[in-house]
Amino acid sequence: MTYPNNPYPPQQPGYGYPPQQPQPGYGGYPPQDAQPGYGYPQQPAQPGYAQPGYPQQPPAQPGFPPQGAAQPVYDYAQQPYGAAQPGYGGYSPYGAPQLPYASWGARVGAYLLDMLMFFVPAIILQVLAGTAGSDTPDCSSYYNNNTYSSTHSYSAGCTSGGLNALGIICVLLAFALFVGAVLFLVYREGTTGQTPGKKIAGIRLVRESTGQPVGFGLALGRKMLHAVDSFACYIGWLMPLWDSKRQTLADKIVNTIVVKV
Repeated sequence: MTYPNNPYPPQQPGYGYPPQQPQPGYGGYPPQDAQPGYGYPQQPAQPGYAQPGYPQQPPAQPGFPPQGAAQPVYDYAQQPYGAAQPGYGGYSPYGAPQLPYASWGARVGAYLLDMLMFFVPAIILQVLAGTAGSDTPDCSSYYNNNTYSSTHSYSAGCTSGGLNALGIICVLLAFALFVGAVLFLVYREGTTGQTPGKKIAGIRLVRESTGQPVGFGLALGRKMLHAVDSFACYIGWLMPLWDSKRQTLADKIVNTIVVKV
Protein backbone atom coordinates (compact mmCIF):
# COMPACT_ATOMS: atom_id res chain seq x y z
CA MET A 1 0.00 0.00 0.00
CA THR A 2 1.42 3.35 -0.94
CA TYR A 3 1.22 6.72 0.72
CA PRO A 4 1.64 9.51 -1.73
CA ASN A 5 2.09 12.21 0.94
CA ASN A 6 4.62 10.31 3.02
CA PRO A 7 8.17 10.73 1.68
CA TYR A 8 9.46 7.81 3.69
CA PRO A 9 8.39 4.21 3.33
CA PRO A 10 6.70 2.59 6.30
CA GLN A 11 8.76 0.53 8.69
CA GLN A 12 8.96 -3.11 7.70
CA PRO A 13 8.08 -5.73 10.27
CA GLY A 14 10.84 -7.86 11.74
CA TYR A 15 11.53 -11.32 10.46
CA GLY A 16 9.23 -13.86 11.98
CA TYR A 17 7.71 -11.59 14.60
CA PRO A 18 5.00 -9.01 14.49
CA PRO A 19 6.18 -5.47 15.03
CA GLN A 20 6.31 -4.41 18.65
CA GLN A 21 4.76 -1.23 19.80
CA PRO A 22 7.14 0.99 21.79
CA GLN A 23 6.46 0.81 25.49
CA PRO A 24 6.04 3.94 27.54
CA GLY A 25 9.11 5.04 29.49
CA TYR A 26 9.45 5.04 33.20
CA GLY A 27 7.07 7.33 35.01
CA GLY A 28 4.20 6.92 32.59
CA TYR A 29 5.42 9.21 29.86
CA PRO A 30 4.63 8.05 26.32
CA PRO A 31 7.51 7.75 23.88
CA GLN A 32 8.17 10.77 21.77
CA ASP A 33 8.99 10.84 18.12
CA ALA A 34 12.52 11.72 17.13
CA GLN A 35 12.83 15.39 16.32
CA PRO A 36 14.79 16.53 13.30
CA GLY A 37 18.35 17.64 14.03
CA TYR A 38 19.69 21.03 13.18
CA GLY A 39 22.04 21.56 10.29
CA TYR A 40 21.75 18.06 8.82
CA PRO A 41 19.03 16.51 6.64
CA GLN A 42 16.85 13.94 8.31
CA GLN A 43 17.76 10.37 7.46
CA PRO A 44 15.02 7.90 6.66
CA ALA A 45 14.23 5.37 9.31
CA GLN A 46 15.86 1.99 8.82
CA PRO A 47 13.91 -1.20 9.29
CA GLY A 48 14.45 -2.57 12.74
CA TYR A 49 14.56 -6.10 14.03
CA ALA A 50 12.33 -6.18 17.05
CA GLN A 51 13.07 -8.83 19.67
CA PRO A 52 10.27 -10.41 21.63
CA GLY A 53 9.89 -9.43 25.24
CA TYR A 54 12.16 -6.39 25.06
CA PRO A 55 10.53 -3.03 24.54
CA GLN A 56 12.14 -0.57 22.23
CA GLN A 57 13.83 2.43 23.79
CA PRO A 58 12.30 5.82 23.06
CA PRO A 59 14.30 7.99 20.67
CA ALA A 60 16.72 10.52 22.11
CA GLN A 61 15.66 14.13 22.47
CA PRO A 62 17.55 16.76 20.50
CA GLY A 63 19.65 19.36 22.19
CA PHE A 64 20.54 17.28 25.27
CA PRO A 65 23.76 15.26 25.39
CA PRO A 66 23.41 11.59 26.39
CA GLN A 67 24.01 10.68 29.98
CA GLY A 68 27.58 9.73 30.83
CA ALA A 69 29.10 12.00 28.21
CA ALA A 70 32.46 13.44 29.18
CA GLN A 71 32.16 16.88 30.70
CA PRO A 72 34.62 19.62 29.68
CA VAL A 73 37.66 19.72 31.94
CA TYR A 74 38.85 23.08 33.18
CA ASP A 75 42.57 23.13 33.80
CA TYR A 76 43.00 24.99 37.06
CA ALA A 77 46.35 24.49 38.75
CA GLN A 78 45.72 23.40 42.31
CA GLN A 79 47.97 24.60 45.08
CA PRO A 80 49.29 21.80 47.33
CA TYR A 81 47.76 21.63 50.77
CA GLY A 82 49.66 23.75 53.26
CA ALA A 83 51.60 25.73 50.65
CA ALA A 84 51.92 29.44 51.33
CA GLN A 85 50.06 31.66 48.88
CA PRO A 86 52.12 34.34 47.13
CA GLY A 87 51.81 37.80 48.62
CA TYR A 88 51.58 41.17 46.93
CA GLY A 89 54.61 43.20 46.01
CA GLY A 90 57.05 40.35 46.67
CA TYR A 91 56.43 40.16 50.42
CA SER A 92 55.39 37.09 52.31
CA PRO A 93 51.75 37.25 53.49
CA TYR A 94 52.83 36.06 56.90
CA GLY A 95 55.49 38.72 57.57
CA ALA A 96 59.09 37.94 58.49
CA PRO A 97 60.10 34.28 58.50
CA GLN A 98 60.18 32.79 61.97
CA LEU A 99 63.63 31.32 62.52
CA PRO A 100 64.70 29.66 65.77
CA TYR A 101 66.43 31.95 68.22
CA ALA A 102 70.13 31.45 68.84
CA SER A 103 71.05 30.01 72.21
CA TRP A 104 73.11 31.86 74.78
CA GLY A 105 75.96 29.37 74.37
CA ALA A 106 76.12 29.92 70.60
CA ARG A 107 76.30 33.69 71.11
CA VAL A 108 79.07 33.39 73.68
CA GLY A 109 80.99 31.03 71.40
CA ALA A 110 80.74 33.46 68.47
CA TYR A 111 81.94 36.33 70.70
CA LEU A 112 84.96 34.35 71.89
CA LEU A 113 85.88 33.42 68.32
CA ASP A 114 85.81 37.08 67.27
CA MET A 115 87.96 37.97 70.28
CA LEU A 116 90.54 35.36 69.37
CA MET A 117 90.72 36.47 65.75
CA PHE A 118 90.75 40.25 66.16
CA PHE A 119 91.34 41.42 69.72
CA VAL A 120 93.93 38.99 71.02
CA PRO A 121 96.53 40.31 68.50
CA ALA A 122 95.91 43.84 69.79
CA ILE A 123 96.37 42.65 73.37
CA ILE A 124 99.63 40.95 72.42
CA LEU A 125 100.90 44.20 70.91
CA GLN A 126 100.02 46.05 74.12
CA VAL A 127 101.96 43.54 76.21
CA LEU A 128 104.90 43.79 73.83
CA ALA A 129 104.87 47.58 74.13
CA GLY A 130 104.98 47.33 77.93
CA THR A 131 107.93 44.92 78.02
CA ALA A 132 110.35 45.12 75.13
CA GLY A 133 109.19 48.59 74.14
CA SER A 134 110.01 50.40 77.39
CA ASP A 135 113.21 51.33 79.16
CA THR A 136 114.22 49.57 82.39
CA PRO A 137 113.54 51.72 85.47
CA ASP A 138 116.63 52.71 87.55
CA CYS A 139 116.11 52.43 91.29
CA SER A 140 118.73 53.02 93.96
CA SER A 141 118.44 52.64 97.72
CA TYR A 142 120.42 54.77 100.06
CA TYR A 143 120.57 55.41 103.73
CA ASN A 144 119.09 58.67 104.96
CA ASN A 145 121.86 61.24 104.92
CA ASN A 146 124.27 58.28 104.75
CA THR A 147 124.04 58.02 108.51
CA TYR A 148 122.43 55.48 110.72
CA SER A 149 119.29 56.52 112.55
CA SER A 150 117.09 54.83 115.05
CA THR A 151 114.30 54.54 112.59
CA HIS A 152 116.49 52.73 110.05
CA SER A 153 114.45 54.38 107.32
CA TYR A 154 115.48 54.17 103.73
CA SER A 155 114.27 56.09 100.71
CA ALA A 156 114.27 54.80 97.17
CA GLY A 157 114.95 56.98 94.21
CA CYS A 158 113.73 55.47 90.91
CA THR A 159 113.66 56.77 87.41
CA SER A 160 110.66 55.34 85.58
CA GLY A 161 111.34 53.73 82.24
CA GLY A 162 109.43 55.29 79.37
CA LEU A 163 108.39 53.86 76.02
CA ASN A 164 111.07 53.65 73.45
CA ALA A 165 110.52 53.73 69.71
CA LEU A 166 109.49 50.06 69.58
CA GLY A 167 106.97 50.55 72.36
CA ILE A 168 105.38 53.55 70.66
CA ILE A 169 105.04 51.62 67.42
CA CYS A 170 103.44 48.66 69.23
CA VAL A 171 100.93 50.90 71.00
CA LEU A 172 99.91 52.61 67.77
CA LEU A 173 99.54 49.30 65.99
CA ALA A 174 97.48 47.86 68.83
CA PHE A 175 95.16 50.88 68.81
CA ALA A 176 94.73 50.77 65.04
CA LEU A 177 94.06 47.04 65.15
CA PHE A 178 91.48 47.44 67.91
CA VAL A 179 89.58 50.24 66.12
CA GLY A 180 89.77 48.45 62.79
CA ALA A 181 88.48 45.22 64.33
CA VAL A 182 85.51 46.98 65.92
CA LEU A 183 84.56 48.76 62.70
CA PHE A 184 84.96 45.61 60.63
CA LEU A 185 82.81 43.53 62.98
CA VAL A 186 80.12 46.23 63.11
CA TYR A 187 80.14 46.50 59.32
CA ARG A 188 79.76 42.74 58.93
CA GLU A 189 76.94 42.60 61.46
CA GLY A 190 75.12 45.51 59.83
CA THR A 191 75.37 44.37 56.21
CA THR A 192 75.27 40.58 56.44
CA GLY A 193 74.22 39.92 60.04
CA GLN A 194 77.27 37.73 60.61
CA THR A 195 80.75 38.34 61.93
CA PRO A 196 83.32 35.63 61.24
CA GLY A 197 82.60 34.18 64.67
CA LYS A 198 78.82 34.24 64.11
CA LYS A 199 79.26 32.59 60.73
CA ILE A 200 81.22 29.74 62.28
CA ALA A 201 78.64 29.38 65.06
CA GLY A 202 75.76 29.39 62.55
CA ILE A 203 73.89 32.42 63.93
CA ARG A 204 72.86 35.78 62.51
CA LEU A 205 71.82 39.24 63.75
CA VAL A 206 68.59 40.56 62.11
CA ARG A 207 65.77 43.01 62.68
CA GLU A 208 62.92 41.52 64.64
CA SER A 209 60.26 43.06 62.37
CA THR A 210 61.70 42.15 58.96
CA GLY A 211 64.28 39.42 59.48
CA GLN A 212 66.79 41.44 57.42
CA PRO A 213 70.24 42.85 58.33
CA VAL A 214 70.07 45.91 60.57
CA GLY A 215 72.48 48.22 58.71
CA PHE A 216 75.77 49.77 59.81
CA GLY A 217 74.28 52.62 61.88
CA LEU A 218 71.98 50.44 63.98
CA ALA A 219 74.69 47.82 64.41
CA LEU A 220 77.06 50.50 65.73
CA GLY A 221 74.41 51.81 68.12
CA ARG A 222 73.75 48.29 69.36
CA LYS A 223 77.45 47.78 69.97
CA MET A 224 77.61 50.95 72.07
CA LEU A 225 74.45 50.01 73.97
CA HIS A 226 76.15 46.85 75.17
CA ALA A 227 77.43 49.11 77.93
CA VAL A 228 73.89 48.91 79.34
CA ASP A 229 74.23 45.13 79.45
CA SER A 230 77.21 45.54 81.77
CA PHE A 231 75.18 47.40 84.43
CA ALA A 232 74.00 45.56 87.56
CA CYS A 233 76.57 42.76 87.51
CA TYR A 234 76.36 42.17 83.75
CA ILE A 235 72.72 41.13 84.02
CA GLY A 236 72.01 42.20 80.43
CA TRP A 237 74.54 39.74 79.05
CA LEU A 238 72.82 36.90 80.93
CA MET A 239 69.26 37.73 79.87
CA PRO A 240 69.28 35.36 76.84
CA LEU A 241 69.38 32.49 79.34
CA TRP A 242 65.73 33.09 80.34
CA ASP A 243 64.31 35.61 77.87
CA SER A 244 61.72 34.14 75.48
CA LYS A 245 63.39 35.80 72.46
CA ARG A 246 66.96 35.29 73.72
CA GLN A 247 67.56 39.06 73.71
CA THR A 248 69.97 41.18 75.71
CA LEU A 249 68.96 44.64 76.93
CA ALA A 250 70.68 46.18 73.91
CA ASP A 251 68.68 43.90 71.61
CA LYS A 252 65.42 44.96 73.21
CA ILE A 253 66.27 48.66 72.87
CA VAL A 254 67.03 48.46 69.14
CA ASN A 255 64.54 45.62 68.36
CA THR A 256 67.04 43.07 67.10
CA ILE A 257 67.24 39.31 67.52
CA VAL A 258 69.92 36.69 66.92
CA VAL A 259 68.66 33.61 65.07
CA LYS A 260 70.03 30.32 63.82
CA VAL A 261 70.77 29.89 60.12
